[in-house]
Amino acid sequence: MSGTFVGMPAFPRAAHEAVNDTTLRGNLRHATHTIRAKRAKAVAEVSDWADLREAGRRIKDHTLHHLDHYLEQLEASVTAAGGTVHWAADADEANRIVAQLVKETGESEVVKVKSMATQEIGLNEALLEEGIHAYETDLAELIVQLGKDRPSHILVPAIHRNRSEIRDIFRSEMSAWGRPAPENLTDTPAELAEAARLHLREKFLRAKVGISGANFMVAETGTLVVVESEGNGRMCLTLPETLISVVGIEKIVPTWRDLEVFLQTLPRSSTAERMNPYTSMWTGTTDEDGPKAFHLVLLDNGRTDTLADEVGRQALRCIRCSACLNVCPVYERAGGHAYGSVYPGPIGAILSPQLRGTDSEIDASLPYASSLCGACYEVCPVAIDIPEVLVHLRERVVEGGQVIRQGNKVVLQPAKGHAAERAAMRAARWAFTHPGALRTGQRLASRTRHLHPRTLPGPGKAWSGTRDLPAVPKEPFRDWWQRTDGGKKGTK
Repeated sequence: MSGTFVGMPAFPRAAHEAVNDTTLRGNLRHATHTIRAKRAKAVAEVSDWADLREAGRRIKDHTLHHLDHYLEQLEASVTAAGGTVHWAADADEANRIVAQLVKETGESEVVKVKSMATQEIGLNEALLEEGIHAYETDLAELIVQLGKDRPSHILVPAIHRNRSEIRDIFRSEMSAWGRPAPENLTDTPAELAEAARLHLREKFLRAKVGISGANFMVAETGTLVVVESEGNGRMCLTLPETLISVVGIEKIVPTWRDLEVFLQTLPRSSTAERMNPYTSMWTGTTDEDGPKAFHLVLLDNGRTDTLADEVGRQALRCIRCSACLNVCPVYERAGGHAYGSVYPGPIGAILSPQLRGTDSEIDASLPYASSLCGACYEVCPVAIDIPEVLVHLRERVVEGGQVIRQGNKVVLQPAKGHAAERAAMRAARWAFTHPGALRTGQRLASRTRHLHPRTLPGPGKAWSGTRDLPAVPKEPFRDWWQRTDGGKKGTK
């Protein structure tokens, strides 16, 4: 993945700073609770939601198991419809392809539809190095870009900003990027939206090149789909003469019939709408309608490596609805920046370490950025068992082992700082496989319970610093069971 977030501290340190920001926590609490309540109401309207969820899971799993076939079918379909397909193994290759395509048009400006894939590869920064200015047109992405900020939410990138902060950003920064904000701009939503509309309209009418991602790609027809709520995407997809779409290879679905499932589950899970106000679909190019040239850049960037992991590959089912973020107690308090990735929250905690690896301190810490409460799994519209993958990745961090990197088998060394944890787990494994030693240890712990400290010493301090040590009972359960004949004799 891109180096945009290189230098971020590990999640525990970043989160510690975030939870002390009362304004941030207030913004996040208000926004996530509002979205969460609306989503629950929208989902409750659908009597067969569980069936749709299972259908989405099955479609995604089937597609991932036959990804090579469907990608080749997609390429043939896009090419037959007049488009051009490019393959990018990593972020650098994708950025080079896009920069070259823009240069071939002779343009130095592009307008962009909100795209997680282009954020993932750091496309805006790469284009700027080539003298090309990329303008975000999604309202929240515009706020982030004008504020020289980073996105903190998959669906609402500026969720960490309140209206007053947005007004101040518009007043101070809009003039440097184009049309300035109106004089005496207030923080009312209508005025802020109008200021953004006027600022962006001149860019839409001037731009010759548009860049997008896609929510879905239909293999049988070569159709790409973007769903949005503002209409900026429709402008970017239809007005420019050249359209370049950068899409992760996992966004593919086999048929139009499969797409129907996700067009029901995605809007309800993300924006809590029955359907998105703007659902744009395009297939190649058409004379006198839309862009004259269409390029599709299919992005791997760690996805085939993730696909090789039988447990972790389910993260590739993700349809970027952000429902898991809105119910996560950790995200609500820490915010998105603490995750050091464009993919924050529970899905980011399992996706980023797989796409980027667990070599860095931040990526090694992400699988621990969870309480394992399971709320994320309950709301996921494609049934990704995020807690299962989190535990799987924690084991990888602590124990190391064989993984696939850039298509090759490599052996990871255990991460630093987990020696005490590994020793404790090995000691526990030995004790549980030696009943006599376990029984003796339990009895000794019960008889000395009054001498036990309230916190653990040494490396255990980090664990007990935020948790109460459980009280040791007067007698082990095993002894109680034998003494009472399984509770039949009563207790004293």
